Amino acid sequence: MKIYISADMEGVAGIVTDAQLGPEGFDWRHACDLYTDEVLAVISELRDAGAEDITVSDSHGTGLNLRIDRMPPGVRLVQSWPRRLGMMEGIDDSFDGAILLGYHSGSHNPHGVRAHTMSSANVFELALNGKLVCEAELSAYLAGHFGVPILMVSGDDAICQEVTTTMPQCEPAIVKQAISYHSANSLAPADAIDVLRSSTRRAIDRRREIKPSVLSGPVTMDLTFKNHRPTELLAYLPNVEQLDAHRVRFVGNDILEISSFFEFALNYSPDLKP
Repeated sequence: MKIYISADMEGVAGIVTDAQLGPEGFDWRHACDLYTDEVLAVISELRDAGAEDITVSDSHGTGLNLRIDRMPPGVRLVQSWPRRLGMMEGIDDSFDGAILLGYHSGSHNPHGVRAHTMSSANVFELALNGKLVCEAELSAYLAGHFGVPILMVSGDDAICQEVTTTMPQCEPAIVKQAISYHSANSLAPADAIDVLRSSTRRAIDRRREIKPSVLSGPVTMDLTFKNHRPTELLAYLPNVEQLDAHRVRFVGNDILEISSFFEFALNYSPDLKP
């Protein structure tokens, strides 16, 4: 059995504010340990269930938050950026299932801890074929392109509720209740790990009944920025249509092209250096 884990940080138990989410925050190193502990709990349960091949994607911030020195032998870790497939880099049709750990609700959702879509600073909304989507749904469609189902999603109650349409069969693992953007009623880490382990076990037991989330091409992406400049500049490209002052449209042959354009739109800058 081969399993892919895409891990984000905002949905981890006990993590709620900027002070925990990046190297500049006073509580970041502690938060990295909480994050790593949750990933290790899922890995341990997967191993107990018979998974021999596990790939983990550190998909938060710098992509350098998980403690690689604590990863068990045989686990592969995708780190840093850029990546064509974003939070799902390394996924392919050889995987039997995927788990989205520590995810959060989308920027269009009025509920959820740290609710945003890819960039809380720059992106207002992301829509695929006219439907607003969150990061978890984008990840699910990328996995679904390769026929890989999302077996479990963990995070707060808002994200677990948000994905019920796209991934109605996946196993939810709620480790905290959202109060506001920067506040939650969280399980203690030990209790969160118990929830993750039991949810992982149920997901593996049910894996053959869980279907992939497939978004057949062509796929239309409407990307809404918080600022004017990226919209203006992206509209210089012949395959990009400017819809209004903040929104552009790109049509890809499939979700892989959508992901490549999305990563380009969020990361390119002419002053980039190696």
